[in-house]
Amino acid sequence: MIEYLLFATFIGLLFHGIHRKVIARVQGRPGPPIWQEILHTLKFSFKETWIPKTASQTLFVGIVFVAIAIWSGALFILLSGGSILLLFAVYLLHKIVEHGMGLSTGSPYTKFGAIRSVISAASELPLLVTVVAIYFFTHSLSIADIAAYQEVHGPLLILAFPAAVAMYLVILSKMHYGPFSIIEAKEIVSGNMTEHFGVWRAGLEVAYALKTYVLLYAFVLIFIGALPLWLTLLVMLLVLVSLSFVCAVTPMLSPYDTVTIQTLVTGALVIYIVILGVVMG
Repeated sequence: MIEYLLFATFIGLLFHGIHRKVIARVQGRPGPPIWQEILHTLKFSFKETWIPKTASQTLFVGIVFVAIAIWSGALFILLSGGSILLLFAVYLLHKIVEHGMGLSTGSPYTKFGAIRSVISAASELPLLVTVVAIYFFTHSLSIADIAAYQEVHGPLLILAFPAAVAMYLVILSKMHYGPFSIIEAKEIVSGNMTEHFGVWRAGLEVAYALKTYVLLYAFVLIFIGALPLWLTLLVMLLVLVSLSFVCAVTPMLSPYDTVTIQTLVTGALVIYIVILGVVMG
């Protein structure tokens, strides 16, 4: 498990570098090398580390370990074929981590990021509808059962396409430099991550790398099925590149626009679930 965590962290950081590179290329810029995020994490690991005087020291440090722990747990859920309810619970816990990270420092910039993390909680709503849609088809919430169902009936990406779109939107909302990345907007410096530096920032980079790996891996498992590792990584990369393209051509939305769009998507999915329930049941 430790070896796989290291592997997932490395791939996640590499994906972050590819994400930045694709955005830059689409926008006509050379962009950083794809291994830049790996170098950043190593650099932060050896830089001077401090805790702001205004910070709640326990929360400031503890939130880093909590972030790593919840995404390590999410990866274990995927590998063990556990329940998607547990997996999606981790997604919701991450919102608490974002909020706690912003409030722990005492900085006005990070507090703005924390407030925006609450405003953007609407991005988690499509997950709940996605669970219902998947259950309609598979009659199970076990990731192992969902993968087995797709081996027989084909990918849920086709059978439950609106649910796949909803989860795609959720992943997009958690990508750096995306239209929904309001907690890290440049007008509030680096948002809720402004004050974390040195080894604490390195820890957060590890947690966010695991987050990206888990989100992409979960999308492949739930909507395409179990594939050989090399093919899984290839599909994850293709999904990542599509997300990067969306981030490159879409401006960052205002907090209220993000809530409006995500709520409308959730409403459309609710209608889809009602129709699906009538047809299938």
